[in-house]
Amino acid sequence: MDLGLNDRVYIVTGATRGLGLAAARELIADGAKTVITGRDADTAAAVAADLGPNAVGVAADNADPEAAARLIATARERFGGFDGVLISVGGPPAGLTADITDAQWQAAFDSVFLGAVRLARAAAEQLPSGGVIGFVLSGSVREPIPGLTVSNGLRPGLAGFAKSLSLEVGPRGIRVVGLLPARIDTDRVRELDSLSGDAEAARERNAAAIPLRRYGTPEEFGKAAAFLLSPAASYLTGLMLPVDGGALHNI
Repeated sequence: MDLGLNDRVYIVTGATRGLGLAAARELIADGAKTVITGRDADTAAAVAADLGPNAVGVAADNADPEAAARLIATARERFGGFDGVLISVGGPPAGLTADITDAQWQAAFDSVFLGAVRLARAAAEQLPSGGVIGFVLSGSVREPIPGLTVSNGLRPGLAGFAKSLSLEVGPRGIRVVGLLPARIDTDRVRELDSLSGDAEAARERNAAAIPLRRYGTPEEFGKAAAFLLSPAASYLTGLMLPVDGGALHNI
């Protein structure tokens, strides 16, 4: 199936590792060009070099109010266009309500929520008809995850924003979509498993609760993201797609 990604230009934030990198890799594999971001300039440049000539790495912090305009300008300057953005942000700190400080809440809000809103707003202003704004969120949008109080608080609000934005920009032919990953086998998930004190036991227990009885691979997530961002998904907007092996038991 041709996804229609050839020569389309995307920004993918948080793409030096994990789910952002998996999505960028699949977009490029299907012919897209990407501006990838990470907080460290050398790392972003090295990852982009590994991805090949259709990637450029830029140091950017989602919490930086100037980042959005700079990233869109880079996409236009380096690749001659701007067709979409996938906003991926590293997970906020784990912990229960009593363990999270005001400073941690504020830092997570600025990066996970407000930074994403700024980038989506800037993209909505400049995308042409056929453009797309995507969010990497979490299964916590549908059901709280024990021990991830900050994510449980912020991700559902961002999903609500995304749905509202889809109504506003839909008449201009711009789509807004979200992905809800669960147990995808990334460093972040392995770190969360280790918090129990027995990572292997936690992995077995979590896998047993998934209908497919295994964790997803980054490649599987990346392929789902590439499809949802592509013209092949041109009639899909305002939806939150679980990428979780059936864990949320969606109809």
